[in-house]
Amino acid sequence: MFKYLICLALVFGATRIVAQDIQWEEVAPGVWKGTIGKPESYNLLTASGAKPYAEGLKNMGDVVFPLIKAEITGKLVDGKTYLRFPLDKKEQVYGFGLNFQTVHQRGKILQLHVDHYGGKDNGRTHAPTPFYVSSNGYGVFINSARYLNVYAGSAVKRDGENVPEAKDRNTDKSWSSRPYSDGVEILVPAEGVEFYVFAGPKPLDAVRRYNLFNGGGVLPPRWGLGFTQRVKTLYTAKDVADEAKAFEDKGFPLDFIGLEPGWQSRAYPCTFEWDAKRYPEPGKFVKEMLDKGIRLNLWTNPYVSPEAGIYKSIKPYTADHTVWVGAVPDLTMPEARDILFGQLKRGQVDLGVSGYKFDEVDGYDHYLWPDVTIFPSGKSAEQVRQTYGLLIQRYSADLFRERNQRTYGLVRASNGSGSALPYVIYNDYYNHEDFITALINSSFSGVLWTPEARASKTGEEWLRRMQSVVFSPMAMINAWSSGTKPWSYPEVEKQVRDMAILRMKMMPYWYSEFAKYRFQGIPPFRAMNLEDGYQSDLKKEVKSTNLEDNPYVEAVSKEVKDQYMAGEYLLVAPMFTGKTSRTVILPKGKWFDFYTGAYAGDGEIITVTPGLDKIPVYVKDGGIIPMGPALMHAPKPSEKLDLEIRYYGSKPGRYMLYDDDGETFNYESGAFSFREINISKTASGQLKTTVSAAQKGKPNTINKITFKAMTK
Repeated sequence: MFKYLICLALVFGATRIVAQDIQWEEVAPGVWKGTIGKPESYNLLTASGAKPYAEGLKNMGDVVFPLIKAEITGKLVDGKTYLRFPLDKKEQVYGFGLNFQTVHQRGKILQLHVDHYGGKDNGRTHAPTPFYVSSNGYGVFINSARYLNVYAGSAVKRDGENVPEAKDRNTDKSWSSRPYSDGVEILVPAEGVEFYVFAGPKPLDAVRRYNLFNGGGVLPPRWGLGFTQRVKTLYTAKDVADEAKAFEDKGFPLDFIGLEPGWQSRAYPCTFEWDAKRYPEPGKFVKEMLDKGIRLNLWTNPYVSPEAGIYKSIKPYTADHTVWVGAVPDLTMPEARDILFGQLKRGQVDLGVSGYKFDEVDGYDHYLWPDVTIFPSGKSAEQVRQTYGLLIQRYSADLFRERNQRTYGLVRASNGSGSALPYVIYNDYYNHEDFITALINSSFSGVLWTPEARASKTGEEWLRRMQSVVFSPMAMINAWSSGTKPWSYPEVEKQVRDMAILRMKMMPYWYSEFAKYRFQGIPPFRAMNLEDGYQSDLKKEVKSTNLEDNPYVEAVSKEVKDQYMAGEYLLVAPMFTGKTSRTVILPKGKWFDFYTGAYAGDGEIITVTPGLDKIPVYVKDGGIIPMGPALMHAPKPSEKLDLEIRYYGSKPGRYMLYDDDGETFNYESGAFSFREINISKTASGQLKTTVSAAQKGKPNTINKITFKAMTK
């Protein structure tokens, strides 16, 4: 335990400024908690229920504190907490939530506020995670359920060691309206707060510690990594069965179907009850779909219709304002949770429904409850809004955990400390390029994001979107409005089918990478800035050195927001409509074409013209990609599969292939295995391969194994 700074009070007029002790405590290897003032008892950690994955943190080992404690300062000003963290001149920062248009956050001014994304990176977003990562290899998390104001290297203090020179705009062409700032400053509207500092030494290590501290990443069921089709709003049981049959007849894989609002008797607000005309025998319907290998995911929002059977019992535990004239359950209260989630359990989960899509728990301000709303628990409307997405994820996931059954669903809002919750974020925005930037930023925020496909103006756009979907956390077509099918654009139907089948063949790779997210905290889809050998200082890529255009050219020279890492070995560079070529920045080390194994480059910028059928994907030297058969559904728990292990380049490679039953939480009790694959080339070019033996008593779904050298 450490203390910094003697408590000091100054009064300027009516403003009371109290410099505060920061109390330090190392709470896990490489993780320190700082406490200032009187933190509120309700925060992001208490809302999510996250518990550190101690073994994963222990395996990362001890490291030294990554900053100088004396340079981290805090004070109370009129009942609010001011925090300040130092910044080096060449330091860049990433994170501060699910941003859609920018990766670099230095110089930004944000209010971190759960909301529907409105087209501008200003802090209002679906997951405004108050966690940032430094290029110097550390991370900072503010554990507050409040709207936070962030000045990420945007303000200059009067006194300090790095105060820039004041310049004369009249005569000095280097004058800038954005002078150099050496600190990240955060305003917390509370009389104290706890925050956490995560050491590296690399930026990825800081991200890993953050995820592990929050329970480790999501490990979906295998079926969650297959394909999902969300059907039109008013589909009937027969329509859904016909849709599944069409997928089967056309040879498109399908693992789960999403039912939209029409499955309920009333929606906006909701009854949480099956519509008797469209779904007259829901239990029979769910079972018939499961027998066909198709799971069901149900849309809902949490706002209770006056026509709902639970309305009278839940009303005393709801807010004094409504959403679409529906009662808003106070999910911080066990009484409200028991009623709402009890209805979901009895009416759907107990029938065999496999998951949910929770809509409208984010914003807009014009339909969500206002900040003057009173909740019966006494929590403020602000606190509830910042955590509602976390609460709905946490307690719905518990419904499935009680059955020892994993789920994988969709949600419109999350926040810090939600890394372990089995949900993927989506929204109503539909810009393909920005979807990829969001996928990149999700890796700094402890959340998953899907660049879903809905509809397109052309077959080219449809194929480009579907190619991105294949290399993402959830392979989803969201056709609730359009009714689009994978084959709706006949001119690219074959290419779309080929990509969908590729997704299924890559299931062993995807599943192993999500296991590393769970056990090691490594995001399965992540920014290039987290990759070893990535050259973020490519000076020739700088478009402008004018500080007005690029105020932190000293800290960074190129923002890359259209390529990302997918798992341990793959670099994905999506193509967008109307583009026939693109540049790709390859990190240091040799890289090879995923499809052919041909050499692509080493630490350089390449320009590629992949054609319409494929998007550029590259594999590290020594990369090992386990491939399975082209299944139409994810494998069953006891199903043994033949694997083809693909090997790229010539460097000796190692891969840890994960295995468990694919559906339950038995892995938490040790019912899992990582089987080590090693491949090298002899002087004559022959492959030398080993696979560790299956452990007695551990899951083993592997049958025959073959090896393929992709690079000739």
